[in-house]
Amino acid sequence: MARSVDSAKLFGLLLLFWLLLNGSVAPGTIGVGAVVAALIVVFFGGSLSFLSGHRLTPDALIATLFYLGYFLRELVRANLAMARIVLSPSLPIRPAIVKLRTRLTDPVARLLLANSITLTPGTLSVELKGEWLYVHWVSATTTDPEEATREIVSGFEKYLEVMYG
Repeated sequence: MARSVDSAKLFGLLLLFWLLLNGSVAPGTIGVGAVVAALIVVFFGGSLSFLSGHRLTPDALIATLFYLGYFLRELVRANLAMARIVLSPSLPIRPAIVKLRTRLTDPVARLLLANSITLTPGTLSVELKGEWLYVHWVSATTTDPEEATREIVSGFEKYLEVMYG
């Protein structure tokens, strides 16, 4: 049952992506997209498990939208902070690798967390080992794991917990 739900989610997402790329809902476009999406699900569905674990509840869907908004806001803030650092003659950086703890247990949720951190300028996920995530931080304000976790992880984590449990 779970496999068929994951397959249906993957099919829907692939078809939606196809329609967005084409910018058309003409019957031919929908037909080709449906055939290609079905073939991908049949032949590669088991290896494309990035949707596995995501809940299909109203709370999870709302959390997904808030997660995207939060990520975009952090992306803009981090870009502005990095621009200030780069444009400053003194180049005020304090690089450090910080150890962060995540409460997330779902592997896809952890992957999304690590990738969100990496995509945010000034931070780079280096390693994920159990509940610990090691992050290179260009302008570290602390190396204390608890404080660094609050600053870097907690914003993303609160939405990912609702999305993935």
